[in-house]
Amino acid sequence: MTTFRELGILPETAEALEAVGITSPFPIQEQTLPVALSGSDVIGQAKTGTGKTLGFGLPLLERVTVPADVEAGRAEPEKLTDTPQALVVVPTRELCQQVTNDLQTAGKVRNVRVLAIYGGRAYEPQVEALKKGVDVVVGTPGRLLDLAGQKKLDLKHVRALVLDEADEMLDLGFLPDVEKIINMLPAKRQTMLFSATMPGAVIGLARRYMSQPTHIRATSPDDEGATVANITQRVYRAHSMDKPEMVSRILQADGRGLAMIFCRTKRTAADIAEQLERRGFASGAVHGDLGQGAREQALRAFRNGKVDVLVCTDVAARGIDVEGVTHVINYQSPEDEKTYLHRIGRTGRAGASGTAITLVDWDDIPRWQLINKALDLGFNDPVETYSTSPHLYEELGIPAGTKGVLPRAERTRAGLGAEEIEDLGETGGRGGRGGRSGRREAEEERPKRTRTPRQRRRTRNGAPVDGEAAAPATEAAEPAESTDAVAEDKPRTPRRRRRTRAGASGEAVAAPTEQAEAAVATAEGAAPAEAEAAEAKPRRRRTRKAAEAEVAVDTAEGTETAETAEAKPRRRRTRKVAEAAVVAEAVPEQAEPEAKPRRRTRKAVEAEAAVDTAEAAEAKPRRRTRKAAEAPVAAAAPEAAEAEAKPRRRRTRTAKPAAESAED
Repeated sequence: MTTFRELGILPETAEALEAVGITSPFPIQEQTLPVALSGSDVIGQAKTGTGKTLGFGLPLLERVTVPADVEAGRAEPEKLTDTPQALVVVPTRELCQQVTNDLQTAGKVRNVRVLAIYGGRAYEPQVEALKKGVDVVVGTPGRLLDLAGQKKLDLKHVRALVLDEADEMLDLGFLPDVEKIINMLPAKRQTMLFSATMPGAVIGLARRYMSQPTHIRATSPDDEGATVANITQRVYRAHSMDKPEMVSRILQADGRGLAMIFCRTKRTAADIAEQLERRGFASGAVHGDLGQGAREQALRAFRNGKVDVLVCTDVAARGIDVEGVTHVINYQSPEDEKTYLHRIGRTGRAGASGTAITLVDWDDIPRWQLINKALDLGFNDPVETYSTSPHLYEELGIPAGTKGVLPRAERTRAGLGAEEIEDLGETGGRGGRGGRSGRREAEEERPKRTRTPRQRRRTRNGAPVDGEAAAPATEAAEPAESTDAVAEDKPRTPRRRRRTRAGASGEAVAAPTEQAEAAVATAEGAAPAEAEAAEAKPRRRRTRKAAEAEVAVDTAEGTETAETAEAKPRRRRTRKVAEAAVVAEAVPEQAEPEAKPRRRTRKAVEAEAAVDTAEAAEAKPRRRTRKAAEAPVAAAAPEAAEAEAKPRRRRTRTAKPAAESAED
């Protein structure tokens, strides 16, 4: 039997492989190594699970110059560089991790620096690793182009290029990106393409970017056909509503190890993983809606045996190599024959045996017949099967009496929660688990608002109704000079923003309307009954009670005339008149000069002209619709008419009528 040492690889590389139990090459490795080590371009094609990674990885590592080669005398110090010397382009993140691990294992003794560059992780650690120096870069096209465009990744010293799963990259629409990457590389280099299937597009790509490539198609002598011979294939026609029950019973078959379940859609994968978890199985999920941290967590738990059922989409159908996978279940029929080959290739790897089970729904029968014809499988008309069918138990070795729920005695796996999720500094806005849960976690991480919420107070007619009491009578009885001090002690009313025109004086009057009126009445020595009447008058409707006020002017005596004239403006401007009265009482000589310039409008000028002539006094009541009939009564009393005219001409403003009434 041929060994790796006999194929001409470096002793350090052979020592690293022997340390992990790899001594003999597979057919694809045995045929590829002599050609690739000579520097020729190679197109390698082999079935899944036959060792293609080391088929291109070992020649790749041989072309890299590291300090160990200089110490051994195999290379000159001038060939050492910190920029990448080899590049491997892969279609998926999971495959990128696996290829990186294999290359690190093979180059461990020589201390070859291998870096994985793919999306879903933070840029900073990858940029720092590139600055420190890298020998081999394994990456996905998108992140490679990002770093190269930012001048963080230098590809001018690459000596070897490998396109792994080249047909998959073409199917996913990566051809423009791959061509951009190839154009960044030196013209003189070695190029290798490897895949299990080689459609015509891959051959066209090889003709454009490869120089006289050698096409190697390796198979075992006893392994004919498109699929691996040691994989037992079963195909059943199943109803979609019975599939979860069938899968639960298949997973309890004798000798079942690790199992992978493939679905076409992300929603189906997430739903089946949740259903199996409720049935008692230790399951995990890998699909595009998950964040990269959650995807890697599920794969680590699957490799470590904490989870024995991995439900995934086709993102995990390429290149995933997990030891101990005995069953692969196609929950939904694959899209084409290539996808079918890569799915079932997750089992029966490296010479082991496995079982591949495909559940075909009635709607998928035409699609499956095309796949069956292309691969010549012999399952053109699958047998109609249900979870209680006897032949299902017999062919798959399911014990009799098995139900769709795993017995508690057999629930020995730790589960997905036992594997810690790694913080990768993910980009793209998806949380650790992606989807709704990821958004919920992101919302919980946001800092809470520190702004104090707006305080609202209920008021009624300008007075607070939330339990705040009015000012005590002792404070109201103090002189008007202490109004400022009282205003500082009292809390500001919430409707203070309406005091725009009444604040002519610079003194702030923050007491409620009732308190101000009480202070005015007390300062003038009025009786308590009169103060209560003054408080009650502003609350009455002003427009309908004007006639009663004029009758009160005719019957009032000399001392009451001034009080009535002072009270009339309050009916229309309850709060502002009271504040102006307080200001006029406290500083009489300053209130009028400050108020006059602001309130000398056209109406005020006309009112002053009406005072000088008797006709203006008769014309003034015409503006009131309700009081025109009582105008002769007002003309009969000249003193009352004069007292009545003064507040009338200043009804539109607040401070001036109150000040003149105080002077009278």
